[in-house]
Amino acid sequence: MSTTEAAAPLSALHDCRKAFAETLHELATADQRVVAVCNDSVGSSNLKAFADGHPSRLVNVGIAEQAMVGIGAGLANGGRIPFVCAASPFLTGRALEQIKADVAYSQANVKLCGMSPGLAYGELGPTHHSIEDLAWLRALADITVVVPADPAETREAVRWAYEYEGPVFLRIGRTAVPDLEPHVTFAPGRAAQLRAGSDITLIGVGTTVAIALAAADLLDEQGVSASVLNMSTVSPLDAEAVHDAIGQTRGIVTIEEHTVRGGLGGAVAEIVATSRPTPMRIIGVPGVFAPTGSTGFLFEHFGLTPQAVAAAALEIVGTGP
Repeated sequence: MSTTEAAAPLSALHDCRKAFAETLHELATADQRVVAVCNDSVGSSNLKAFADGHPSRLVNVGIAEQAMVGIGAGLANGGRIPFVCAASPFLTGRALEQIKADVAYSQANVKLCGMSPGLAYGELGPTHHSIEDLAWLRALADITVVVPADPAETREAVRWAYEYEGPVFLRIGRTAVPDLEPHVTFAPGRAAQLRAGSDITLIGVGTTVAIALAAADLLDEQGVSASVLNMSTVSPLDAEAVHDAIGQTRGIVTIEEHTVRGGLGGAVAEIVATSRPTPMRIIGVPGVFAPTGSTGFLFEHFGLTPQAVAAAALEIVGTGP
């Protein structure tokens, strides 16, 4: 677990897809092996600059996600480095068998890029909400699942995925997030402690890391010291960081833009239950189909707010209502 004791202030908000697209373009400019494969999603995957700069290395298969993943695996077998980009609900839901057999089981050097995950497509409703993708992919063996928390970490995660030989799933957020400062360098399989604390541990992933930091500020006003972890690699999870949280604080609150079944909270709970049980709260979508509405409305609806996270933490430490 990498550590910095300074809290991260919230600054201007940014869409991580832009950082993803710029980095992919840079990699493709330097390395002819880099290709992009998409499902008629050039715009939503922010691949227009890539298409303009490297037209022969953009493969648009149309709305055919199973074929898209298979083509990505074939390109990898031919020595290319494919970044397979699509809206996360369709990439992971429609092509899960191909991800399992053609990518993970076959150890193909494919970089799966789940764009606009979680509740980012709010008004398009339950068919477009991607609140199961982490659970589906975390259940597969031999695929690294990464969820960057801000643009800087997105750039580092994309560069790491390019250099890494093997299957990777990058969950690239559409919901705007602040830059986290000071920056902690992305390290696969390692949590980053953004804030030290002795009473409670808040664990966020992707868009919810900033929420955890804001909740820690609210708790500080009430005399509760909160540690904040950015668990940017969901699989393999940093078990050592969870063990440290169990030993150093009185409980854990996880926050995720995902169902509470099988995602970040489930992964942390597996470690807690098999090592030393400690009080936990898992904040996310509570095992239901999320309704149609703006992303902001849905975050409020499911308690993905600093106030709700702080309230859950206070329940554990015993100073809440």
